[in-house]
Amino acid sequence: MDYYQDSYRPESGDGYSAPTQGGYGGGEPRQNQPPLLTEKLFHDRKEFFLDLKENNRGRVLKITEKVGGRRDTIMVPMEVMQDLYEALGRIMDYERGLE
Repeated sequence: MDYYQDSYRPESGDGYSAPTQGGYGGGEPRQNQPPLLTEKLFHDRKEFFLDLKENNRGRVLKITEKVGGRRDTIMVPMEVMQDLYEALGRIMDYERGLE
């Protein structure tokens, strides 16, 4: 199965729908729109999908972890990405010092 089919299969009941004029609700689900850029990582039995997405509210990084058929996803607005990047760097530096 290719990545697009695997990552973007609509899931019912996720409460995530496309924005309509004046707010959210109704319309087609945003997750059906292909990402601008995708990275896929594997580790042990886990898969990680990093998708740069865009909608009428701006760009976001969608991070999805897939383990045994279960998915957990967070959406990070691009305005937060520099802070996230720096925080991850501090965590990596600290972890290296633990060895």
